Amino acid sequence: MKVLLDTNAYSALKRGYPEVVDRVHQAHQVVLSSVVLGELAFGFRNGSRYEQNKRQLDEFLRNPHVRVRAVTQSTAEHFGQIAAQLRRNGTPIPTNDIWIAAHAFESSAELLSYDHHFEGIEDLRWVLLAQS
Repeated sequence: MKVLLDTNAYSALKRGYPEVVDRVHQAHQVVLSSVVLGELAFGFRNGSRYEQNKRQLDEFLRNPHVRVRAVTQSTAEHFGQIAAQLRRNGTPIPTNDIWIAAHAFESSAELLSYDHHFEGIEDLRWVLLAQS
């Protein structure tokens, strides 16, 4: 199993939430979108523990089972398809989340998130994590 962590799933993993920890441990690969990295960098810089959070993220990224997905032309194509489908259905979601979903499609990964709005994306493999 391959999983892609939404920003809130990465945060839950770092807090030790069992549902996320278990899914990550069962995965043969963990994917992080470069968009998630941007959201994390923003959050770290607006918090009071930037150095600690950055150090933990860098350590996580050194794990050989973790891969970072950069935005590519293929990602952009997935983004366009998802955004058009959401607009047609009248179910917009935050733009960053469309990019994250595009990376889930591109990497054939199951997206882990606490956000309900991913349910509006057709054929997306995702797990709505239970609020802890």
